[in-house]
Amino acid sequence: METNPKKKNSLKHVLFGSLIGTTIEFFDFYIYANAAVLVFPQLFFPSSDSTMATLESLATFSIAFLSRPLGSAFFGHYGDKIGRKFTLVAALLTMGISTVTIGFLPSYASIGVAAPLLLMLCRFGQGVGLGGEWGGAVLLAIENAPPNKRAWYGMFPQLGAPIGLLLSGGTFLLLTDSMSNEDFMDYGWRIPFIASSLLVVVGFYIRTKITETPSFENSKKEKEEVKIPFLVLVKSYKNQLIFGTFAAITTFLVFI
Repeated sequence: METNPKKKNSLKHVLFGSLIGTTIEFFDFYIYANAAVLVFPQLFFPSSDSTMATLESLATFSIAFLSRPLGSAFFGHYGDKIGRKFTLVAALLTMGISTVTIGFLPSYASIGVAAPLLLMLCRFGQGVGLGGEWGGAVLLAIENAPPNKRAWYGMFPQLGAPIGLLLSGGTFLLLTDSMSNEDFMDYGWRIPFIASSLLVVVGFYIRTKITETPSFENSKKEKEEVKIPFLVLVKSYKNQLIFGTFAAITTFLVFI
């Protein structure tokens, strides 16, 4: 008999905690997309051909789509080994640090080729953070859900993508509408990246208030942990993995 049972997560903490994390991560992810079109070609990829500069900038945007699977695999592995809470906080900080660093990066005119290289490194970090966040947030939601409400709980982390998209686009619209082009290119574009630190602090606080999920605690109690979770996924759940992958691809094709 337990003399000091662990406090269970409340519905409010679970749903808000999973939603706020993905919203912050996608806000960070999409402010880069706006800047990659409006700002980065001029500041980080100077070229006599503006089209080439824009293409080079957009190429850095794509880096995150390559690093997201790596982040998902890395944080997913340790999420199954040491817990959802720790890895979700780590993923949030990975994205937050990468995003805020972009806001302080000097331009190509200041440090030369090191500027776009540092930008690419930060974009890689953004992808790793988002890859770890999204899957972990879904697990946080559904592993705290009653058996008959897992789909409903799992919906909330998905709302972070459209909310983050609207917030990022709205932020840049407000800045470009209220500032001169000179001020915007000088320092205005940096505001969303640096201000993201405030959102990360909020997300960090909320995440630290959430306890481990009952499913993870039960797995540890029953000693059901495996050495390499990803190999178990591929070996024992191949059909679910294939069908889930195609379902996700369909979703992104419609979104694009």
